[in-house]
Amino acid sequence: MNDSSWGAPQGAGYRAAPEMGVAPAGPAYDVHEAQQTRPMPNVPDVPDAGRDVEADAVGRDRRNGDAAHVGGPLFRDEMPQEPMSTPLPSPPQKKRAGRDLRAAIGVGVGLGAVIVASLFFVKAIFVGVIALAVVVGLWELTSRLREQKGINAPLIPLAVGGAAMVVAGYARGAEGAWVAMALTALAVLVWRMTEPPEGYLKDVTAGVFAAFYVPFLATFVAMMLTSDDGPWRVLTFLVLTVVSDTGAYAVGWRFGTHKLAPRISPGKTREGLLGAVSFAMVAGALCMEFLIDGGSWWQGLLLGLAVAVSATLGDLGESMIKRDLGIKDMGTLLPGHGGIMDRLDSLLPTAPVVWLLLVLFVGSG
Repeated sequence: MNDSSWGAPQGAGYRAAPEMGVAPAGPAYDVHEAQQTRPMPNVPDVPDAGRDVEADAVGRDRRNGDAAHVGGPLFRDEMPQEPMSTPLPSPPQKKRAGRDLRAAIGVGVGLGAVIVASLFFVKAIFVGVIALAVVVGLWELTSRLREQKGINAPLIPLAVGGAAMVVAGYARGAEGAWVAMALTALAVLVWRMTEPPEGYLKDVTAGVFAAFYVPFLATFVAMMLTSDDGPWRVLTFLVLTVVSDTGAYAVGWRFGTHKLAPRISPGKTREGLLGAVSFAMVAGALCMEFLIDGGSWWQGLLLGLAVAVSATLGDLGESMIKRDLGIKDMGTLLPGHGGIMDRLDSLLPTAPVVWLLLVLFVGSG
């Protein structure tokens, strides 16, 4: 290496330092320059363990060129630095599910047993189960709105009107559901008038939204039940929705690489959507062929496709609400699942879709 590569100062009037033990020659060599370029005293050769030539070069460069670079080892104040070891790569992490699967399966089986028992033995009890789920869902939704956004949607008129909406849909059909929905919205407007006007508009808007989103959509499940084969229609609706969610989870967890809607729900993938469609179409063909009076397998394929799409949109809609609120789950009532609303997210928007397609395919009787 030459001096320039070691960072020595260069410029006009620069001359190399004299070799050790050799007197400077020529008039250009003056006292000042001798002071700036005088060599280090000779010292015994002592090995500088753990350091290399470039490390000494860096140290001398930092002294702003106050000494000429000369050969031979130099004493340094710094301790020798140990060479840095390259960190070992971490072992690949095994893909894990996001929830407690044992708790989720146990709760799911328990809820399924209650629903099926009430569905096929006493229809009125099943209507009561729907109404109870609606009231709990409204409580979760209004509680999160109040805690996270300061929105005070009135719970009492929503709970009373929501339960009445489900019963009216079962007793009087779509006409009864619409009348109950209108009365519930009116009750929300009047109830909120008893409080200060600040925030009135956002509170009643959230209340009307909650009335439509939870009890009104759930009313279509009660209306399915009024048909002669009502329990089988409701069972088909539940089976297809659960199968769609299961197919999306299983395929997405195993093969999912392309995000479906990363800004809304990062865990959902396009592969998972294909799994939901495939599973739901197969289940729909079987259900329409063997469970629904007058149904055929090709109708089941269309029904399964529609269920997979509506269930996915419902799940994304719920995820959008939770992301806006800054929460992971709507509640903690169901271990392994979250809250009631976290289980109703795909069921609610799917209920009117299944009700309408079954009416078109096999009638309302």
